[in-house]
Amino acid sequence: MKVFMIGEAANHKDKLAAFLTTPCDIIPLPREAAHSSQFDSAITADDVIVSLRFSRGGKTSPEFRLLHVPGAGLDSIDMASLPSGASICNVFEHEIPIAEFVTAAMLNWEIRPDTLRRSFATDTWSDVYRARVPHGEIHGLTLGLIGFGRIGRTIARRAAAFGMRILAVDQFATDSDGLAEAILPPERLPDLLAQSDFLVIACPLTDQTRGLIGTSELAAMKPTGVLINISRAPIVDEEALYDVLSRRTIGGAVLDVWYGYPAGADDQVAPASFRFEDLPNAVCTPHSSAWTSRLPERRYAFIAQNIDRLAAGEPLLNLVRAPAPASPPAIQNTSIP
Repeated sequence: MKVFMIGEAANHKDKLAAFLTTPCDIIPLPREAAHSSQFDSAITADDVIVSLRFSRGGKTSPEFRLLHVPGAGLDSIDMASLPSGASICNVFEHEIPIAEFVTAAMLNWEIRPDTLRRSFATDTWSDVYRARVPHGEIHGLTLGLIGFGRIGRTIARRAAAFGMRILAVDQFATDSDGLAEAILPPERLPDLLAQSDFLVIACPLTDQTRGLIGTSELAAMKPTGVLINISRAPIVDEEALYDVLSRRTIGGAVLDVWYGYPAGADDQVAPASFRFEDLPNAVCTPHSSAWTSRLPERRYAFIAQNIDRLAAGEPLLNLVRAPAPASPPAIQNTSIP
């Protein structure tokens, strides 16, 4: 069995090898292999591909057994390009650092530690002390979550520990732990927007969620409301978001996900059509909310476990799409005329 690790995944070849018990040839490929057929001749029906992205321009790739996405999102996987006999699995493990990032973002927004630090100086201490400006606190504020899956629930647990009120919109989720005050259906989204001090986008990008937050939804937010997007940028209309931030009709935004990403090793693309980072009420980070030093070890231990299960003929974990059943052989007509 060969395991092809494409693009960023190839950087973790040694981690995967350390956890695997199945003998495999691990082959790193450049980012371009996710979209180009240049390397397809090396792939056989017994092989595994590990990649965040995969497409063949609508054409079907060669047969292989498993595409393991080293992340949760599948919006960069062109299902039509995958052979029908391939299984697709994903992996999580990022909900912990993302929840910590969101919690830190809310605390930083309210407490403003950088501003407090810059205001302190020995020479002006007495005047600074007498002129202290009160900062905020997240206790008692309302957190609105669009999406109440693994990420949303992990964020909610931490927010609840700070005494925040939690509301969520999710069509399918339940709340057996009682983390949220209410889980609202999608048609109640305006209610969530109107009540949220912090609005966190934590749902996957699908045909139904693309552009979910547009001009009317942003207008429904509190004028002090802060949007935090740690999911996928296109869930929020780009131009509408820039407009409300530049006009300050909402409090601000923390943006960790973007509208443009490089596809190759050398190409240079803009993250968005607008320079959000120039706005004083936008905090922009380079898709790093989950990108901790400990995340890859957890993820590649999981991927190695699934490859071992595949080799042993055991059920795969986090199976997103099972292989299509093989067609029965055609019945031969053996009757003698």
